[in-house]
Amino acid sequence: MEKAKIFLFKHFEKILILIILVGIILINYFVTFKIGFLNFFYLPIIAAGYFLGKRMGVLTALLCVSIVILFVLISPASFFTSDAAKISVIVSLTAWSSFLILTSAAIGYLYEEKEKKIGDLKAAYVGILEILSKYLESADRYTQGHSVRVSHMAEDIARAMGLPSYDRENIKVAALLHDIGKTEISMDIVQKAASLTASEREVMSSHTEKGARIISLVGGVLEEAVPIVMSHHKYYFETKAHESEEKGEKAPLGAAIIAVADSYDAMITDRPYRAGMPPWKAYEEIEKNSGKQFHPEVVKAFKEVIMTSEKYRFEKTPVA
Repeated sequence: MEKAKIFLFKHFEKILILIILVGIILINYFVTFKIGFLNFFYLPIIAAGYFLGKRMGVLTALLCVSIVILFVLISPASFFTSDAAKISVIVSLTAWSSFLILTSAAIGYLYEEKEKKIGDLKAAYVGILEILSKYLESADRYTQGHSVRVSHMAEDIARAMGLPSYDRENIKVAALLHDIGKTEISMDIVQKAASLTASEREVMSSHTEKGARIISLVGGVLEEAVPIVMSHHKYYFETKAHESEEKGEKAPLGAAIIAVADSYDAMITDRPYRAGMPPWKAYEEIEKNSGKQFHPEVVKAFKEVIMTSEKYRFEKTPVA
């Protein structure tokens, strides 16, 4: 069921365009005077250009023209009412086809220009967040670069799971800011070399709520990151138990993804009170806790990322 949802979200625009196109083909198949319904074909090409860009818009337009030509060959009487009208209908069909293709190209071009500008804004926005995360970590040399590394791994895991770009962007942003709540916790606790006391652990664990509150102050721009930051330290079995008690309230998948990326990076990084684990050992620890501390589907995607990406490759092959 989860895979079906991911597939639906990933290909929603294409499925919508296909449904519209099939509906219009059926309308044109059953009506007697088909030429009166040709303008309905503008709907799928506008949708294709707007959602998928110039190339897909033009291809959809060419497909629509091909379908109409097929209808003309199969049922010429539906287009040509008399011999005298043949030239007029052919000219009308040629003009219609030309405008259909030009419209799809124009809408696709505008879509691509809009996406380019949005991409530039996102790059600047993520860049500012990276600078902010590095600044926040500068007081603790043991966590410098941690948030950036976690964001890159979380994004790679989300991509391996087939999540759409919008969700990947939210996960990346939440990962960059997942420890922002530590700014409201004493640096003496954050940097403490010895094990934390029970009260100190409680203070440290509150950084998720503090971080979510700080991010929520920004407003709508980061609202999708708030529940992810809030839940990124919750164990998988805890969230499943909560979901069964509170029906309809699901823990964000992004939080489960960040939990794996965050734990892995924390395990392989040197801390004041311990040396970092070898990457293969940290990998085995993550896999051992699949279904308990970590979401099984996320661990599966994490394994795929670790095994296939050069930037995460380590010397010893982990136990399968």
